[in-house]
Amino acid sequence: MTETAHPTARAAAPPSPEAGIERLYSSDLANETEFLAARARSVGSRRANEHLAALDLKVRSYSVLSLACSGLNPSQRELAEFLFLDPSQIVALVDQLEKRGAVKRKADPRDRRSNIITPTAAGKRLYAQAAAVVQGAGEASLGALSPAERNQLRDLLRRVAFADQA
Repeated sequence: MTETAHPTARAAAPPSPEAGIERLYSSDLANETEFLAARARSVGSRRANEHLAALDLKVRSYSVLSLACSGLNPSQRELAEFLFLDPSQIVALVDQLEKRGAVKRKADPRDRRSNIITPTAAGKRLYAQAAAVVQGAGEASLGALSPAERNQLRDLLRRVAFADQA
């Protein structure tokens, strides 16, 4: 049985240039700093997650692995505070990385009730691969900016991100 169009139905008109989200670019919201920062973060995280998928990582697990490989011996508590994540989320992320053989928990010599997270040799190799992938994702996300503008943006974001720490 074939379908026939209702006699009064009209063909859908092609969307006008004003029908997409582009029309929202002129909204008040699209000029608010907090919204722009959140949207830029979402765009960057989505792109990084897409690139990291080949390594079975996401931005959050990459962040924990990066800090573990930093040589700074972060504790789980420090990871939670620095990444603005709930401690239970850090536990889950460390569990995943530990199961992969990428990190180990060690007693923190500064506080035996706490664990520091250290990389394994496999974790260091995974981090090297992931860091290159994340850099490529960042290059794609910031493609509209010159190298000088990228450096300026990074400097400005660091000032905002760590302003309450100064």
